[in-house]
Amino acid sequence: VQLQASGGGLVQAGGSLRLSCAASGGTFSSVVMGWFRQAPGKEREFVSGINWPGGSAYYADSVKGRFTISRSNNQYTVYLQMNSLKPEDTAVYYCAGRRGSSVLSRTQNYDYWGQGTLVTVSS
Repeated sequence: VQLQASGGGLVQAGGSLRLSCAASGGTFSSVVMGWFRQAPGKEREFVSGINWPGGSAYYADSVKGRFTISRSNNQYTVYLQMNSLKPEDTAVYYCAGRRGSSVLSRTQNYDYWGQGTLVTVSS
C-alpha cells in the first residue's frame, strides 16, 4: 500500500485546511488510518485516527473539537479537516496505515507511511 498526503500550506491562525491521504497499490480493507505530525525538534506525535470502515474516530487532546478525520466512501482516501488552526499546529503532517481493527497512537504500530505535507500556521 502506498500513501500520498497532500493539502498542506500556509494559513493564518484561526484558518482552516483540509489534508488528504490517497491510498493505492493494494487491498485497503481492514486498514486503520492515522494522521501524525512532527514539529521541528520534536518527536512525531499522534493527531487522529479512524478505523475501518470508518465508524470510530480518535483525536489527540490538543486537536479535539478542531480537527475531523473521515474516510471516502470507497475507503481509499482519508481526510483531515483542520479548523481554528493555531501556530502550535505547525508541523509536517503524515498519514499512516496499519492492518487491524484498532486505532493506535504509537508510530511503531503503523506499517505504511505517506511522505508528509507541511502545514504552517502564522500568528
